[in-house]
Amino acid sequence: MSDVDRIERVPSGVPGLDTILNGGFPKGGIHIIQGLPGAGKTTLGNQLCYHHAASGGRALYVTLLAESHARMLLHLGTMRFFDAARLPDEIAYISGLGVLQGEGLPGLVTLLRREVAARKATALILDGLVAAEDRAASDTEFKTFIQELQAQAGLHGCTVFLLTTAKGQAVPPEHTMVDGILELTDIRYGSRTERGLYVRKLRGSDYLPGRHPFRITEEGLEIYPRVEAAFRVTSVPDEARPGKLATGVGGLDAMLGGGLREASVSGVLGPSGIGKTTLGLHYVSAAGPAEPGLFFGFYETPPRLLQQAASLGLDLAGAVNRGDVEILWQPQGENLQDALAHRLLDAITRRGVKRLFLDGLGGFVESSVEPGRLSRFFSVLSNELRARGVTTLYTMETRDLVGPGIEMPMMGISSLVEGLIALRYVERQARSRRLLSVVKLRGSGFDPRLHEFVIKDGRGFTLAGAFEGAEELLSGFARDRPAGDHPAAGRSAGDRPTGDRPSPEEG
Repeated sequence: MSDVDRIERVPSGVPGLDTILNGGFPKGGIHIIQGLPGAGKTTLGNQLCYHHAASGGRALYVTLLAESHARMLLHLGTMRFFDAARLPDEIAYISGLGVLQGEGLPGLVTLLRREVAARKATALILDGLVAAEDRAASDTEFKTFIQELQAQAGLHGCTVFLLTTAKGQAVPPEHTMVDGILELTDIRYGSRTERGLYVRKLRGSDYLPGRHPFRITEEGLEIYPRVEAAFRVTSVPDEARPGKLATGVGGLDAMLGGGLREASVSGVLGPSGIGKTTLGLHYVSAAGPAEPGLFFGFYETPPRLLQQAASLGLDLAGAVNRGDVEILWQPQGENLQDALAHRLLDAITRRGVKRLFLDGLGGFVESSVEPGRLSRFFSVLSNELRARGVTTLYTMETRDLVGPGIEMPMMGISSLVEGLIALRYVERQARSRRLLSVVKLRGSGFDPRLHEFVIKDGRGFTLAGAFEGAEELLSGFARDRPAGDHPAAGRSAGDRPTGDRPSPEEG
């Protein structure tokens, strides 16, 4: 057993925080929670108190601020964790401001020692440490105050939390003495802001580094551990799986050599309106008790998706009613990138999902305030999905409706997936046609020819066969092949390499 495993922990009860802290706060230590006004320090401090009491402990909340306890409790009354029945026996609120002003730091230490002992408190929250620091005659007196708090914490087995507004010093003297430092931030990114939590120090323990976004809701703080840190090692060991999952489109399964490889990640690329979501509806509608499905989307509500599936002849509503498929919709807005990932993974765990259709990656991209981390984010998330045995099909929208090439909407994403399916429009004889091609299928052979597909009511997504008899298909403007011109043996016209065109003599 490692030293970290032997450290007794005090769980915070705050969603996500114990994961970041490797199980909770080291028991009997002193921990600073700092941040600017409005960052959420008081809410977090109270959330710690009520969870501690609910777990059988006793908490003492001492304020050094001018705000009355009546007003604080009025605000706390809007939080679901608040339980007035725990007052004052399990959770007690007292003010130390008068003692601090009249007797200084020695008087405050005496008050805290007396109240912790009398109330048998196992958690102490001191809200307003900056007031005590302002009262100190010197750095030495303030450090002595912190040392005496440490002694009392060890004597009574009491875990102490000091809430303060950082003054901006490079290294405040108390930071070298305490066991843990948490910082709450609220940073502006363009026209939006995003709250974040950093662990600056956790003595004798590992923790998840970096900025972890959080929200303050009626539940209190809800923290979402940063995906790259939380799943840098997959939660379960990865393993190779030999099976394949049908896409629900027969012709496509033939092109893929039987379907999508089990526990893989594949992308569907194409412009708006081409049929990406329709293909995904086929995929999740093929779910069953042995392969539960999840439609995780951003653009269409569940009722509209069910209506669309019915018009295609797909019994998605029946699959949902049987519990074979779940539809989770995330309205476009100011979503948190990591919150979306945790909601996705929680849904996968809850139902043992094996078929995932993610419509589409653009929803994650729009939620990100740090575009530079997107490739790392998707790489770690994809590894976690594979390790959990999930076969993922996601969509990405390309910019141009018609054109000679496919522009990837995000750099590096194609290297992270096992399969890529491209959907595109092509004009031929004054008509718009839809084409499908398998661009990539790692570790497996596939049909590389361009195939035309149609979407019809009652029949859905149907492949109409290889698209032959024309050239320059990839330009977006197909041209009928002159009579007598035939593609090279074993290769369709759509496979003609760039520059491999008939000479004027052939024409």
